[in-house]
Amino acid sequence: MPQAPRDEWVTVDGLSFHYRDWGGSGRPLLLLHGLASTCHIWDMVAPILARDHAVIALDLRGHGESAKPNHGFDFASVTQDVLGVIEHLGGAAPVLVGHSWGGSVALELAVRAPDSLPGMAWIDGGMINTSARYSSVEDAKLEMSPPDFSGVKVASFLERVRTRQQGAGMMPGSTDVVMANFEVTEDQTIKARLTRANHLRIIEALWDHHPDELYKRVQCPVLIMPARQQSNAAAQDGGQRRFMSVEEAEEMLPNSKTVWLEDCVHDVPIQRPELVADLLTSHLADGFFG
Repeated sequence: MPQAPRDEWVTVDGLSFHYRDWGGSGRPLLLLHGLASTCHIWDMVAPILARDHAVIALDLRGHGESAKPNHGFDFASVTQDVLGVIEHLGGAAPVLVGHSWGGSVALELAVRAPDSLPGMAWIDGGMINTSARYSSVEDAKLEMSPPDFSGVKVASFLERVRTRQQGAGMMPGSTDVVMANFEVTEDQTIKARLTRANHLRIIEALWDHHPDELYKRVQCPVLIMPARQQSNAAAQDGGQRRFMSVEEAEEMLPNSKTVWLEDCVHDVPIQRPELVADLLTSHLADGFFG
């Protein structure tokens, strides 16, 4: 049976950061979640990785059980948070694995502090180019802002989540992962752990983040793992944009490899955790990350 994780906290620049230590030994891995998610997105992947590696999953600023200031959501501050956690953990530099926005954080970190990581993997992320997709930052905020959960009862929300996840073929336990994104208040309504104001601050940071200007400066190997559903006609437009983004990254990154995650949704860590873990493990074992 996999080892139960330990919940730990570390203070970086006066802010408290929560992480789950999944134990394990061997090469260290640091797992970063996406926007409005938490470290629990890795709850199904991490125990598989921990069979052969030392695995940590971090709650980034404003998310999960980490500190929630109303500032510092620019990439410089968020990457400094991650560096502080890495320094606290000590030992060999970890391979960074980022889902969605977490991949963007890893990309910025690789450019700002190239000696801090020997490689990174992007799980359907790392290539978010908000200013190339939307005509203004206000349009980006409108399209990327979170739903309004005011007054939503936990029971009805849980039923919606279960119904949606069954249709997407999510793994058992994925509902718990989604619920980790919320607090349940005394009146049994839900409240997002990432505040709306901080969510919008991250969108502003993404507007100023231009991955195409960073790719050529990346010194470490990058494993690109985009998800796609070729049989889903409704996803074709998004799939074409994703294909073009991957093609651009492949052309500009000095050292990269792409493995498409077929028939997978964006939240693939809770849909196909064994696939994600097995691909990461195999590329670690064959020396892709050095």
